[in-house]
Amino acid sequence: MNQIAVFGGSSHPQLARDICAQLGVPLNPTRVTRFSNDCIEVQLQANCREQDVFLIQTLSSPVQDHLVELLLMLDAARGASASRITAVIPHYSYARSDKKDAPRISIGGRLVADLLATAGADRVLTMTLHSPQVHGFFSVPVDHLHALAELAEHFQRYDLSNAVVVSPDLGNAKTAAAFARRLGTPVAAGAKERLSDTEVRITAIIGDVRGRDVIVLDDEIANGGSMIELLRHLRASGARSIRIACTHGIFAGSALQRLAAEPDLTEIVCTNTLPIAPERMVEKLKVLSVAPALAEAMRRINSGESVSALFHDVSRLGQAAE
Repeated sequence: MNQIAVFGGSSHPQLARDICAQLGVPLNPTRVTRFSNDCIEVQLQANCREQDVFLIQTLSSPVQDHLVELLLMLDAARGASASRITAVIPHYSYARSDKKDAPRISIGGRLVADLLATAGADRVLTMTLHSPQVHGFFSVPVDHLHALAELAEHFQRYDLSNAVVVSPDLGNAKTAAAFARRLGTPVAAGAKERLSDTEVRITAIIGDVRGRDVIVLDDEIANGGSMIELLRHLRASGARSIRIACTHGIFAGSALQRLAAEPDLTEIVCTNTLPIAPERMVEKLKVLSVAPALAEAMRRINSGESVSALFHDVSRLGQAAE
């Protein structure tokens, strides 16, 4: 490794430790202080001068605190004369705010991208953006990974001769089709209409799921409303068994417990882009690690190798979703 310094914020220290263990480099300490007026101060407690600095901070709840902490980390690294600063954001939560679909609303995905660049980010490493166009919001280079290989490797342990991959909506259908090709299964999709942040309506299942073992693939699960509505339609359509998978397991409120209570749901699979407290874990939940993928991308950024080549190495991350 060339001159590299890795720091982790407070949002997901275990993932930062796992990434550094994969890289074989130390995780440098970061001190975060909250003053009596509720302002945050960040100090990077290791040398950054002329170093290739990576700042690992996923945007988990409380998102606003962790975002400001990351901005201050970026500013601290820039002020310490880092040669290059990469913001490693496994879950870019503001990607959901990607369009102006009502009058006088903000487009948070673009604004936060501008804030990151202004604070000092020279590039961004992230995973499974909610929509592809968010990539274009950034004025700095973005390396956009996905977790299809990790998810596919998990499901390939099962008998997939009668399986079908289902996308909860048509917007995710291309990714679901790429995932289905990996597994060698057909693909189906739900026709979904979003009524609010917490309420959706699925009017039909497009494709054949009757008598089949369904694997539902989504980019993230927040309150679980879409999944529970989809489960109802899959049940009515005669699905034989149902498993669900996502990259980002947000599981807000009681979402995880509500999903686990569904009697015909066999398994819930997500990755560790977001932390899940031990007391919230349920028996049906399986968490896969993306630390090796993120570490390899960081190694390639540091050494000047192609990150996109990861998507053509089927032994690691496989083909990029179209």
